[in-house]
Amino acid sequence: MVDDNKLGLGARRVVMEELGYKVFAAASPEEALSLLDLHTVDLVITDYRMPAMTGTELIGHMRARGFQQPVIIISGFVDALGLNEANTGADMVIQKSAHEVAHMV
Repeated sequence: MVDDNKLGLGARRVVMEELGYKVFAAASPEEALSLLDLHTVDLVITDYRMPAMTGTELIGHMRARGFQQPVIIISGFVDALGLNEANTGADMVIQKSAHEVAHMV
C-alpha cells in the first residue's frame, strides 16, 4: 500500500490487517519500489497524487520491472482528473471515500 499521507496509509493498513491481509506500507513510490525488490506481493494499492511521482508513474516503473499483479489506484480526485483504468494502467480506480475499503476488498 502506497500513500504519502501517513494518516490515511496507517488507517487503511489497520483495516486491511484486521481483515486478515498482510500489508507492506510505503510512504512514497520510491519506498514502494524498494519493498517490491524485497518482497513478493499479490496486489499493490497506491494513491494517485504524491509529491515525487504519481501513482500512474509508479505503475509504469513497476510494469517495466515485470510486475504483473493487479494494481488499484485510489484518489480523492478520480472524477476531477478523469482517472480510469485505461489512462492510469491500473486494474481498478477507486474514489477515496468512507466506502473505499469495501471497494478494495
